[in-house]
Amino acid sequence: MVSSVEPIKYLNRETGQVETEQVYGEGFLRWAYGNPLGKLALHSFVKRPFFSKWYGKRMDQPKTTEKIAPFLETYGLSSGDFEKSPSEFTSFNDFFYRKLKPSARPIADAPIVFPADGRHLGFEKASEISSVFIKGQKFDIAALLGDPQLAEKYQDGPLLLSRLCPVDYHRFHFPCSGIPSETRLVNGPLFSVSPLALRQRLSYLWENKRSITELVTQHHGTVICMEIGATCVGSIHQTFTPGQEVQKGDEKGYFAFGGSSTLLMFQPGTVTLSNDLLQTSQKIMELYAKVGSPAGS
Repeated sequence: MVSSVEPIKYLNRETGQVETEQVYGEGFLRWAYGNPLGKLALHSFVKRPFFSKWYGKRMDQPKTTEKIAPFLETYGLSSGDFEKSPSEFTSFNDFFYRKLKPSARPIADAPIVFPADGRHLGFEKASEISSVFIKGQKFDIAALLGDPQLAEKYQDGPLLLSRLCPVDYHRFHFPCSGIPSETRLVNGPLFSVSPLALRQRLSYLWENKRSITELVTQHHGTVICMEIGATCVGSIHQTFTPGQEVQKGDEKGYFAFGGSSTLLMFQPGTVTLSNDLLQTSQKIMELYAKVGSPAGS
């Protein structure tokens, strides 16, 4: 069993090594989700949308550009893939939801690709998930989708959860080609989606604010594409046009400041997730992979 205080470890697909996550704001997270006074603050104001909106506006201020260089150095980020140089960003948020050069994230010749840079968990059947971040935690599919009838169509299909840390590229993309619907917004609070919080309560994922788009595809049925907000995420921005066909790897939108998650759900029998993803997830460990790399067939 994984302890709620243990470091967050994941398998890096690119290096083949198990690595330990360097958590942005780790001290605050452990205090807010593990200390009685911290939990009081969490439920009093930290989880509330106004707190994240206020923090997001702070990150839009021009003076926050002074945070960019220390952030790059602390987390070892290379600016070589950025579309703009670090000196061209107008605020920390502008840097946070930066675009990358097209060559930085090639789209694999695979039927399904990861929708975002991040740490991923994948399961063959959503209704049979028994351990997420800690043993005994299951997804409530009806609560997650906010629609019991829709949940019946997806509860026995594959599920892919992608967690973006503040250090990650924060634009999310379509996992395959198709025609996207209008996005449905489900309002809610903004708890952290870090494992430090989710180890205690997985339901933060379906309590938090989230947006749901249905992607109608030719070969993979209708794919549920969901974005889940989190503490200090100023907003979820959609950049696609509903009803207009998209190609695999096309940008869908971006998160403003904060760690967040995307979630994909597939109808039964339409997709087989990658072996390394499934095997790593069975060990209650995430797989780090970049957007556009193979996620399933």
